[in-house]
Amino acid sequence: MDDLIYPHAHVALRLPSDTLKVVQVVPNTTISIGKYGSFQSNHIIGRPYHLTFEIIDGPLSSNQSSLRVVSAVETYAHTSNESTAPPEVEAEGVDQSGNSGVEYEVVNDEGKVVMRTNREIMDDTGSQKLTMDEIEAMKREKSGSGKNVIAKILESHSTLDQKTAFGLAKYTLRKAKKYLRRFSVLPVDVPLLVDFVLNEKEPAKIMEIREEMLALIGSWSNVHYSGSTQKVLDENSGPWMEEGRWLVVDETGGLLVAAMAERMGILHPSYDEITSNEKAGSKDEIERGDHGVTNGNRSLKAIPKSVELQNRSMSAKSNTITIIHANTQPNLSLLTYFDFDPTSPTLSHPLHEHLKSVSWLQLLSPNKDSAYTEPEHIADGTLQTLKSGKKSNYFRKRRRWERVRTVVDETRAGGFDGLTVASVMSPADILHRLVPLLRGAAQVVVYSPNIEPLAELADYYSTARRTAFLTNPPAKESFPNEDFPLDPTLLLAPAVYTSRCRNWQVLPGRTHPLMTGRGGAEGYIFTATRVLPAEGKVEARGTFKRRKKGADVIVGSPASQTISSTPKSNDPS
Repeated sequence: MDDLIYPHAHVALRLPSDTLKVVQVVPNTTISIGKYGSFQSNHIIGRPYHLTFEIIDGPLSSNQSSLRVVSAVETYAHTSNESTAPPEVEAEGVDQSGNSGVEYEVVNDEGKVVMRTNREIMDDTGSQKLTMDEIEAMKREKSGSGKNVIAKILESHSTLDQKTAFGLAKYTLRKAKKYLRRFSVLPVDVPLLVDFVLNEKEPAKIMEIREEMLALIGSWSNVHYSGSTQKVLDENSGPWMEEGRWLVVDETGGLLVAAMAERMGILHPSYDEITSNEKAGSKDEIERGDHGVTNGNRSLKAIPKSVELQNRSMSAKSNTITIIHANTQPNLSLLTYFDFDPTSPTLSHPLHEHLKSVSWLQLLSPNKDSAYTEPEHIADGTLQTLKSGKKSNYFRKRRRWERVRTVVDETRAGGFDGLTVASVMSPADILHRLVPLLRGAAQVVVYSPNIEPLAELADYYSTARRTAFLTNPPAKESFPNEDFPLDPTLLLAPAVYTSRCRNWQVLPGRTHPLMTGRGGAEGYIFTATRVLPAEGKVEARGTFKRRKKGADVIVGSPASQTISSTPKSNDPS
């Protein structure tokens, strides 16, 4: 992730009301933040993230506004004790022991009031002398950044001196959130995007998945950066296979893919690499449309940089994510906040090479999919007589067919390091098709807003059901059936987990858990480990001697190291 704000990047603006607004910083445009005003996008381009800006209006004759960087001391001044400490007042009729008979005052041993309560304060709208029309008139004057409005409101409050220290701080903070024209620029990452969708958008689109649940999914899935050249030996999927390949079923709009890609280091592109590739892939470098594909043994001219980047789509062999979807294209709309458009991807983005998509039709019945079917082959002589448009269209179809065939074939070959599921489909149906594609010791994680589907899934892989399956295995013709919907020998140690973080208010002298919070689904995950069942009958052989009672066994002797599953009988018959 870059440290500076670059053009066309998506950033999050945290407003004084603690709401988030995600915008794209397009150069030479005006960014509006509602009632707080607007500013020029060029004023924040090239500046670091996590700065707080204040909108300063220009002269009345000009609609231009400027920004001022607010220091950290000024930003958090309302939380310091010095700015909210109540003035010490003398309490009348209070003796040295502090017994004044007034229950709403707290005094010290010297008889001074150190804290007052709001017991005698009456909530009356007449205490504020300013009307809403006068406040709106001051806002339209465009003088200052809202501080003058807050000062006038505090000055016009008739019972301000009766408020307690905490009451005064809360009242001032409430007015600052309403009238202070400030905002903070934050980078868009996965935790911030989760907060933005849950509170500002529609939580149902991401299955109400929370930040802590995403962290738990990534931890149990063992998602990590795997490099580009690591290999591991696997007996089932061939002599060698690449490491760091994860299988995903994502129906959260791409949020689960984004969380995994962030852990794998392929989510955030580098601005320098994007600009260099855009210059290399300019249109004036593309001379022909038939680059990048060989037709028989015919060699083509040198491939331009842009066409070479196009041919690298879904070409990575390790550190990859393969998403299984039900439609023509997967729903990855949330990846646009990370500068990746699935419909028109940026060629230099890491996900362009490391994110692969396969439909359920291509996985289960690839011959029925038109994209997997090889297009008609045209001879070299006939190809030379075609017009440039038809020739370009022919090579484009060939490139697409080769890419789809390669991705589908390697997905059906299996050998994945893990499976992560967040879908409204039946978890049992998904695992029935995808668990055999995993290698040994691969992790399986399934998310569901409710616990019932995962509890049923844990029962399918329970120890009791696995024992019954091994004792009396069903016939291949009748499997799966009602008793054994899934093969319980493929997954080990099934478990169901949940996690929820509680928000606390952390302020000097006012630390306590928040009494309000959003509801919604609790969210649960199912975890298990892929195992490879041993083929044939397992039998341990060796010498066995019955141990006599009270006899000492010498450590290291064959009797203490060898165990037989069929001990010899002492019966001579």
